[in-house]
Amino acid sequence: MADRTTAVVWDQALLDYDMGDHPLNPVRVELTMALARELGLFDRPGVQMITPRPASDEELTRVHRADYLDAVRLAPSDPFFHGWGLNTPDNPVFDGMHEASARIVGASIAAADAVWDGAVTRAVNVAGGLHHAMTARAAGFCVYNDPAVAIARLLDRGAQRVAYIDVDVHHGDGVQAAFYDDPRVLTISLHESPLALFPGTGFADEIGGPAAEGTAVNVPLPPATSDAGWLRAFHAIVPSVVRAFAPEIVFSQCGADAHRLDPLADLRLSVDGQRAAYLAMRGLADELCDGRWVATGGGGYALVEVVPRAWTHLLAVATGEPLDPATRTPAAWRKFAAERCPGREVPETMTDGVDPVIEPWEPGTTPDAVDRAILATRVAVFPLHGLDPHDPRD
Repeated sequence: MADRTTAVVWDQALLDYDMGDHPLNPVRVELTMALARELGLFDRPGVQMITPRPASDEELTRVHRADYLDAVRLAPSDPFFHGWGLNTPDNPVFDGMHEASARIVGASIAAADAVWDGAVTRAVNVAGGLHHAMTARAAGFCVYNDPAVAIARLLDRGAQRVAYIDVDVHHGDGVQAAFYDDPRVLTISLHESPLALFPGTGFADEIGGPAAEGTAVNVPLPPATSDAGWLRAFHAIVPSVVRAFAPEIVFSQCGADAHRLDPLADLRLSVDGQRAAYLAMRGLADELCDGRWVATGGGGYALVEVVPRAWTHLLAVATGEPLDPATRTPAAWRKFAAERCPGREVPETMTDGVDPVIEPWEPGTTPDAVDRAILATRVAVFPLHGLDPHDPRD
């Protein structure tokens, strides 16, 4: 295999996407970059650091309405602003909101451009992954939808088949909505059941519009699903559909909130299980796209305990050799994390002590709730890709 090069898109200004006293605290991104830096990931051969620029209005309006951009600019100056999903508990306004949001989008555009141009094989924007924003509405802590705008950019530059894989605990509804009728974009989302969790969408029968049936794939998993069930579902669905779609590039949203410690959801993954998912997505990109892979962050609200370790594993997988899960977190980072988030437990190793096993899906066995979810998704979309939903070899 040829040498793989990686762009890490970063600027301290990305931390300006700050909603104040709010679950989406940018310290989780700050601590991620600090941990990765202490572990030497940015000094690896073939790693390039890219400083992004804010997305232009022309780029943003590939997905968002111009009047919505006007509202985002105006909202911070009016304490009584109402509408567009803004100035709510989920989406409070803050000074410089348009500029900070546009910079997040610009970082994902930079990642997509670097890979599409062939400057690098892979690219990561851990500050991105704001997948809930809609055409003219903020939602779920997301003002502008950076994955959707970056994918639109790829399409405008000639991409014909983009596979988007979303492993956030919440349904990737904004990205799905942006491309629901576009057969060039395959959107796959594994998430906690919409019966139990925001945004209330992402059922197995959401399969894409009439001209794009089969290009929306949803895997709603029951609360309390752990590594074994989650990885079984991933491997029972994602590789088969992605191979059938034959993408030119893989784009991943890697929200870390499926972890068992996350305060806003109820899946039970470990950082070790999340690391296994990153390896699987990289493997699909290597197998099908000559390695072309763009990855972003996303949700994740265990600010010290989980997110920095999960996304540092992501950065390691993207930049070369995966980190040994037994790796100790550097003392300097532990001190920094304790200072930035006093009173929080700072992890001493990069593992949760779990060795995740990938159990094959076997339709003939007595199914549990995860297996029923797997089968529902396979029945909904596999025939549309020429696959047998009941054959575990597909």
